[in-house]
Amino acid sequence: MTRAPHAPRRARRGVAAVLLGCAGTGLLSGALVVAAPAAHAAPEQGCGGEAPRYLDEEPPALAQLGAQRAGQLATGDGVTVAVVDSGVDDSNPHLAGAVLAGTDVVRPGTADAGRKDTWGHGTTVAGIIAARPVEGSGVRGLAPGARILPVRVYYGEDSQAERDGTDPDPGRIAEGIRWAVDHGAQVVNVSMSSDADDPALRAAVEHATSNGSLVVASAGNRNTADDDADGPRFPAAYPDVLAVAAVDRDLNATDASIHGDHVDVAAPGQDVLGVYRGAGDCWFAVDAPAPSWSTAYVSAAAALVAQRFPDETPAQWAYRLEVTAARAVAHERTRETGWGVVRPDQALQHVDDGTAVGPPNPTSTDGPPVAAVTPVAVPASVDPLEPVRATAVWWVLAATTVVTLVALAWRLVGPRRSR
Repeated sequence: MTRAPHAPRRARRGVAAVLLGCAGTGLLSGALVVAAPAAHAAPEQGCGGEAPRYLDEEPPALAQLGAQRAGQLATGDGVTVAVVDSGVDDSNPHLAGAVLAGTDVVRPGTADAGRKDTWGHGTTVAGIIAARPVEGSGVRGLAPGARILPVRVYYGEDSQAERDGTDPDPGRIAEGIRWAVDHGAQVVNVSMSSDADDPALRAAVEHATSNGSLVVASAGNRNTADDDADGPRFPAAYPDVLAVAAVDRDLNATDASIHGDHVDVAAPGQDVLGVYRGAGDCWFAVDAPAPSWSTAYVSAAAALVAQRFPDETPAQWAYRLEVTAARAVAHERTRETGWGVVRPDQALQHVDDGTAVGPPNPTSTDGPPVAAVTPVAVPASVDPLEPVRATAVWWVLAATTVVTLVALAWRLVGPRRSR
């Protein structure tokens, strides 16, 4: 397991304190990978502690994603987003009233019902999606009206969690996805990835799709994975999952993300200002983008679309985000950012008339309907030369006719010329 803490971030907009970003950890090949926070910084740095600070700056990603325009059309109200993660600490004021009673898959029956997070990762994901405004803080979620359904599937990634068996496990992730779908989640956020195609995980995603839920998953974090080669990551690479890569602070593709044909869209993943477990605001992913946070932004965008278009299918929600994403060439998908960087405000205004260039439209067909054809019985014995013989007969009849006409003309014209 590796730990790579982010360097302190320079203060902006008159914030005097140096703000510390939080780190990610990686597991063995085939294991799930998350970008989890390191130990919190000193209280004056705004990341937890006995005297947490609220920062009056707005998360940069909100402006990049057109959050103000999107918020005029949808806030995520009435939409349930499951956070399948390390739990969600609802004691942070930003999450007051936003977190439903969930579940703890690691130790079923615990009293907190998923609303406890000793690792911090799930709390930050939840805040990116649905943080409510708090006085003195500029932090808010992209879908501040959405409800968070916490599904705690691991406790940590350190050596103690590994010894206790409470570290990330594909089986528990699969169980968490199923539980979330069965308890009303329209969008399921999985800010984790594995290079192993696990049958239980695949079946859980199929269960989500068949029950009308959209799974949004990280396409893979190169900086926290032992196997950092490009290629499919799961559950992101399964059909019908919306796979998310991270872009940097300038919205450019980054090697921090795993690249591959499984990537569908991208979203900001660097300089993320979000909520910290317990209380306070904190900067995350200062040194390098983290797909965990990008995935959360896309889940929030999906919640906005789900609210505005409740009669559409999850496949149509995903299509709206893909077809309106910002990309250099309208009809081209890349291995780095898929169909491009999501633009929630555009997705909410897209008119699906079938003329847009880009990803396949789930409401269209590949061609005109094919009429039913009645089978025709073929004789047991067919002469392969029959077509040739038929053609030859017609040529003989034609030649005979020509000769006859020529002879008749000669008899009528020839004698006159002699006389």
